[in-house]
Amino acid sequence: MTRRRSLALAAGALAVALGATACGGGDPSTPALPGKPAGGGDLIQAILDAAPVATDAEIPAGSTMEAIRKRGQLIIGGSLDAPLLAQQNPVTGQVEGFDADLAKLLAKYITGKPEVKTVTIGTQTREAMLQAKSVDAVFQTYTITPQRATQVAFAGPYLTSGLAVAVRKDDTSIKSAKDLNGKTVIVGANTPAVTALPEVAPDAKQVAFATDPQAIQALLQNRGDAYVQDFTLLASGAKANPGMKVVGEPFTSEPYGIGINREDAQFKEFVNNWLKKIQADGTWAKVWKATLGSVVEGDAPTPPVIGSVEGS
Repeated sequence: MTRRRSLALAAGALAVALGATACGGGDPSTPALPGKPAGGGDLIQAILDAAPVATDAEIPAGSTMEAIRKRGQLIIGGSLDAPLLAQQNPVTGQVEGFDADLAKLLAKYITGKPEVKTVTIGTQTREAMLQAKSVDAVFQTYTITPQRATQVAFAGPYLTSGLAVAVRKDDTSIKSAKDLNGKTVIVGANTPAVTALPEVAPDAKQVAFATDPQAIQALLQNRGDAYVQDFTLLASGAKANPGMKVVGEPFTSEPYGIGINREDAQFKEFVNNWLKKIQADGTWAKVWKATLGSVVEGDAPTPPVIGSVEGS
């Protein structure tokens, strides 16, 4: 099962858990708690209000940045149904989450306002959309790989995910993957956890389930001590199921980048400089805490070093 498909399943489980109904005729979306934004609400607004804006000197004539500023809106390829990452709130209509809020910050940096138009795209069309310049950038947990970098440019990495650990809310004995030896650990069948877990906890006993909702249910029913899965998926599950929590940081690495047209080196450099700026002033950490970090114990992780992975 791919991580994106798993996220979609988690979104469906979240909709059921909150008694949501599908919106006919529009883009698929999964609501947060009614009237309560998934992206931190007033906190995110305060972050956006205080966010930096590029100077005129940083927006050269004829650049992509100038075109976006004149348009007054950043157009991105993304999702509307990924809890804590990019999820459309049915009450406000706003798209909320880590990816969505970073896009708003970039929009404000360029135009002075956090105006973003999200074009929903599939993983199989991202490269084509960027090559055709149908979108300015892609914010969609887009894993940086050398192969993809032959078709698109990647700013970042802006977030590092990977396999992480979830436990029941009242469990204090497991704080990281190192504590899984001797434990019964739930994994997704045919996921990277099956082979990665023995490397960090060779004495753990694995129990596999076919889908993420089944695995979460097994954890909550005490049929395993912990659940190992992609961090973003676990965070989505914890948002929908208050009986579980994510502990520690990912113990494998999957770097996410912002997709950009491969021929636009100037825009890539601009976005990278913006990422460095919001990392240095603490904005990145504040957005993480208000979104993904809302279901994770501890402080925000250290942001990834820009240009630190092959393909970025």
